[in-house]
Amino acid sequence: MFERLEKIEARYDELEAELARPETLANMDVYKKVAKEHNDLKDMVVIYKKWKEKKEEIDRTLAMLEKEKDEDMRVLIKEEASRLSQEQSLLETHLRNILLNMHEEQVKSMFLEIRAGAGGEEAALFARDLYAMYMKFAEKKRWKTELMSTSLSDLGGIKEIIVLIDSKDAYNLLKYESGVHRVQRVPVTEAQGRIHTSTVTVAVLPEPEDLEIDINPEELRIDVFRSSGPGGQHVNTTDSAVRITHIPTGIVVTCQDEKSQHKNKAKAIRVLRARLKEKMEQEKEQEISQERRKQVGTGDRSERIRTYNFPQGRVTDHRIGLTLYKLQNILDGNIEDILDPLIAHFQSEALKTG
Repeated sequence: MFERLEKIEARYDELEAELARPETLANMDVYKKVAKEHNDLKDMVVIYKKWKEKKEEIDRTLAMLEKEKDEDMRVLIKEEASRLSQEQSLLETHLRNILLNMHEEQVKSMFLEIRAGAGGEEAALFARDLYAMYMKFAEKKRWKTELMSTSLSDLGGIKEIIVLIDSKDAYNLLKYESGVHRVQRVPVTEAQGRIHTSTVTVAVLPEPEDLEIDINPEELRIDVFRSSGPGGQHVNTTDSAVRITHIPTGIVVTCQDEKSQHKNKAKAIRVLRARLKEKMEQEKEQEISQERRKQVGTGDRSERIRTYNFPQGRVTDHRIGLTLYKLQNILDGNIEDILDPLIAHFQSEALKTG
């Protein structure tokens, strides 16, 4: 943590020097950019300087203690050292919190996407179970949710579902849910009682602000068609469903839940904007791209971040080696026992790597 703080302080000093340069002052765009970064780091650097000053005071006090022979004076010096250590500890806690908050994105709303992976109908049925789990958790948190797109299977499972969660807390709580979720259980369709392994992929995407992602209408192909239910059963007699293809990237978004073509188009554009932002960030930072592929993968049975084993009543998160024997409780929306250790782990890793 302190190595990172040293680098941040050095960067702050560079920015301070940059702000004083005539070339920077003459270019308003450059000046604004440098001034913003300087301002973003200021509080942290001020507190870090106080922490270092406190450390020097403690070192001087302990040096006095080594030389002092009078017992009464030694007691006073020890008390002073204890007081200074407490103050330093408070500053250190403050610094840690600021560093952790740097890794939290300020997101007003997010998309939760759940798709059936390997396993056919059984995967779709488990996708429905996961959807119910997240919605129960959202209800407990009193988050506002809106269904954006649904595709159901013949038995009422979920092939794909996209939900908008409107809450500034949701993304930072759920972002580590992205990945392949594996289920091991006896399917209702299995007469022999054999345990099957199926997968569901979950993606958690922050919704970008309108100004963040500029979509050129000329780069969109928009197709309209009739909404249909499971098994191809028509549920609408008008062409209200919308499929939008972003031609440069090949990203396709389909929305058909609303009876209005206009509403379906508006929803599809919002989802498209989130996927485009994600793609841009992946291309900007190769590490992010690799991490997402590692998390979400292809839905193959061998890839997973978490396993839900029904015969044993067990849930295991493989990233942190956490196993809980309370599967039904978790599926009922009580996922804090998994989320809290996950968040603590990744925050700790973020402090190490910066």
